Amino acid sequence: MHVTSLLIFAAALFVAAGSPGPSIAALVARVISKGFRDVFPFLLAMWIGEGIWLSLAVFGLAVVAQTFHFAFVLVKWVGVAYLAYLAWKMWTAPVEAREGEMPREDSAVRLFFAGMAVTLGNPKIMMFYLALLPTIIDLASVSLVGWVELTATMAVVLVAIDLAWVLAAAQARKLLKSKRAMKIANRVSAGTMAGAAAAIAARS
Repeated sequence: MHVTSLLIFAAALFVAAGSPGPSIAALVARVISKGFRDVFPFLLAMWIGEGIWLSLAVFGLAVVAQTFHFAFVLVKWVGVAYLAYLAWKMWTAPVEAREGEMPREDSAVRLFFAGMAVTLGNPKIMMFYLALLPTIIDLASVSLVGWVELTATMAVVLVAIDLAWVLAAAQARKLLKSKRAMKIANRVSAGTMAGAAAAIAARS
């Protein structure tokens, strides 16, 4: 693909992905509450999920998404339910911490599932790839090599944005040393996570 096309795509994705939304809110809440060490399965699932949406758009499978709309709606509500569950766990999490560590994190599989559900069920992401992307890139002319170039560009932009959010949240978490601060962090994170669930549920 032409470099200009890739730069336009990268700029549009940077604006869309960099703006706070349900996925970013869930990511930040998780890092503040639990730290960054266990968040990478969640991040990996987010990146794979966006890659799936990009592939659907590039290979002209928007029709599939419309035909099997119920499946995507189901994924959306599974993601909402799981985010609500995580919010409840954070709200009720114990504030006892040994050796400066937060309470035990969820399993990598469950975090991966949560990240995938949030990404595949996020209408903002779906609309970017299936509605906005065709106005930026001539998808009919994208070859297999072009798809690889778009995917690589997407990965660079998303990794940069998401790791920047993780770093910012991790720095904020260093300030949380006392039991009171940890309790407040859990409650704030729970509220943010619940807000992310509500944001996804409210979008059609």
